[in-house]
Amino acid sequence: MRIIHSADWQIGKVFKQFGAKEETLRQARLSAIERLGVHARENDVRHVLVAGDVYDSEAPSAHTLRAPIERMKTFGDVHWHLLPGNHDPYRPEGVWDRVAQLGVPENIHLHLSPIPAMLDENAALLPAPLLRKSEFEDITAWMGAAPTPPGALRIGLAHGAVVDFGSGGEASNPIDPTRAAKAHLDYLALGDWHRTLQVGAKTWYAGTPEPDRTGGQEQGTALLVDIAGPGAPPSITRLATGTYRWVTRPERIDNEEASADLDRRLREEPDLSRLVLRLKLEGSLPLAAYGAFRRRMIDLDAAVFDLDLDEASLVARPTQADLEAIDFDGVLRRSADRLKKFVDDSSAAPDLRRRAEEALVELYLRVAGAVREEAA
Repeated sequence: MRIIHSADWQIGKVFKQFGAKEETLRQARLSAIERLGVHARENDVRHVLVAGDVYDSEAPSAHTLRAPIERMKTFGDVHWHLLPGNHDPYRPEGVWDRVAQLGVPENIHLHLSPIPAMLDENAALLPAPLLRKSEFEDITAWMGAAPTPPGALRIGLAHGAVVDFGSGGEASNPIDPTRAAKAHLDYLALGDWHRTLQVGAKTWYAGTPEPDRTGGQEQGTALLVDIAGPGAPPSITRLATGTYRWVTRPERIDNEEASADLDRRLREEPDLSRLVLRLKLEGSLPLAAYGAFRRRMIDLDAAVFDLDLDEASLVARPTQADLEAIDFDGVLRRSADRLKKFVDDSSAAPDLRRRAEEALVELYLRVAGAVREEAA
């Protein structure tokens, strides 16, 4: 038996912090569905299991409601099995009743009740849909007693956080990490955790097919799952599905060489135009080096899809040479000297030192820019 395990599509997710780029990211989530369909055809897969959170909310617009259905319809030879998650739980007259009212095609299956469903004559699916955002009982507990034909594979499908898993899950919804063994499952396909992760020999989180946050999974994935027969360990292959890579890099830069090296390494990243990059910077730079760093970042921002700079721990420290460059007249130089005293005064309030530091950097950059213009 060969299946594809996916989860956490969250169609309709809002990306307002990206401004005009928001719609591009929303469309990328739909493109991931098409890649899943292509992967299914290329790998001779008839069933794609989606372990919850197909939609990002319980009240998607009419267009958002239809958009994933239309993508799945184009792969009529692939059966798509959809499960309500904590973002889109099954409630009467809710999102899933709206989907059903559209008249979904025969290759799209809505699993709205904890009832075994046969994938084929040799494999049974045991779905555990969420009926509300948070459950406090294990929604997979029923699987152990669920009857399936003798010799048929038993495949569980659920959305939640395994017990003692930590704070990574987005809802309560506890799941026993040993459920696969207790319920004699040949595979347990989970959703909710947005990273691909193995929990046990037969239990996996697929991760999201298109990342949606920095600090999480960099590349969108799904899992190709091969099960040779009842009791056999599943063979797992990761499938790339995402358009954009969400990368977070902590970096320390203390001189011009380190700054230039950082820029070089970042530009060696593949597909820069599809990179959502967050840099968490720390260190201390002379003003001249900091000015060069800022110019590099302006260029890099134009090269990547999105650049988020966290400079809270990056300090610009003026050297004597930096101050000597600010010598147009006495007023500018005296201002620079006063600002430097604030920067160097360890007894001053941190916010005042930071503001003085920023003002000194801005003064230096303006003077340096005027010098370059005069020289030209």
